[in-house]
Amino acid sequence: MVTANGTDREAHWLNRQRLTVYPRMVLVVMGVIGIAWVLVAKQHIDLKGKPLGYDFITFWAASHLALAGHAADAYNISRIFAAEKLAVPASNAVFVWYYPPSFFLLVAPLALLPYFTAYWVFILSTLAGYVAVFRQVLRGSMAMWCLAAFSGVWMNLFHGQNAFLTAPLAAAGILCLKRRPALAGVFIGLLAVKPHLALLFPVALIAIGAWRTIVTAAITAVAFTAAGTAVLGTATLKACLGSLTFARFFLETGALPWAKMPTVFAFMRMLGAPVAAAYVLHGIVAIAAAFAIWRVWRRCENCELRGAALMTATFLISPYAFDYDLAWLAFPIAWLVIDGLRHGWLPFERETLITVWWLPLVMAPIAEATHIQTGPFLLCALLWITLRRAGIGRRVASAASVVRLRKPEPKLVAA
Repeated sequence: MVTANGTDREAHWLNRQRLTVYPRMVLVVMGVIGIAWVLVAKQHIDLKGKPLGYDFITFWAASHLALAGHAADAYNISRIFAAEKLAVPASNAVFVWYYPPSFFLLVAPLALLPYFTAYWVFILSTLAGYVAVFRQVLRGSMAMWCLAAFSGVWMNLFHGQNAFLTAPLAAAGILCLKRRPALAGVFIGLLAVKPHLALLFPVALIAIGAWRTIVTAAITAVAFTAAGTAVLGTATLKACLGSLTFARFFLETGALPWAKMPTVFAFMRMLGAPVAAAYVLHGIVAIAAAFAIWRVWRRCENCELRGAALMTATFLISPYAFDYDLAWLAFPIAWLVIDGLRHGWLPFERETLITVWWLPLVMAPIAEATHIQTGPFLLCALLWITLRRAGIGRRVASAASVVRLRKPEPKLVAA
């Protein structure tokens, strides 16, 4: 808590020294785990029976089928499983494909490369974009160390997933909104690769009357999907739409692991609630989250708090989200750090940020051990501190203004 004379009532445990040391320690541990994960694998299968690269195997397999002229077969479980066996012959795990033609078009060339080469090309190229956009939010060695050790980064890396693509698209859309509204619309429209993660953007954009961005985003999304359909065939789009029935069935029955899903729906189903009750509570929370975004974007001029609220609340909207998607949270955490450094900290804010920083890694093990999905609670906590800052930012700023004059900030540079 910041006092009027510009000093902390109590020295906080999360000081500069710990912020310098702890991320490096975590990074070493995660690196060791990653190396051990590869070394103990037999025939490219890890101890849990999953192929190295994990979800990326569906990207490669879908690409293989598309290059063979059978893109629509990627939505057939038996046929994509056969293609996955070509990537990792020892694998008996089945990974299904639900992605729209927009994302399909993007990954279609991957199978021109061997499986593991394609994995690194995809991961490193999308990671470069993720880091580049993050550096537009925060710069400095401390920020980069914290990002490198962020558990969301490692979850996406281990899964071979696409959060390194979707997160920077969302963040770039928010960053460009004020000065380059048309470019912001392009970035937001490109989220058609994973449309359920873009559901809150219309709410936010309508709240501020960003009509140019809305139109550009809609045109981009339609054009990107149409391009994918034109290249891969209309049968691919039909198969994609048909596969959504299976996706819903797998979500509702737990064939998709609820422990890895930070959603209210997964929380309710893990408690044994009926499907209808889980949807009802999830819907109530989603409506509340959408209203919160409307309120923040309508009333708060702080772009960082707007962005933090939007990218956090995204995971309270769709019942379908996974731990690797939480790589998005690097951006809300960074924006809240900026606001905290500028205006001072309120009680328990830094503790919440640290807990959320760990969430992608610890969420599933905790859920498996306790049968309680903690993800929605921590996401609500992160959204709450954002809303609180959006509501009382001026009061916090006046109380902490002397701090910025007397105490040097850590070398985290806001772009």
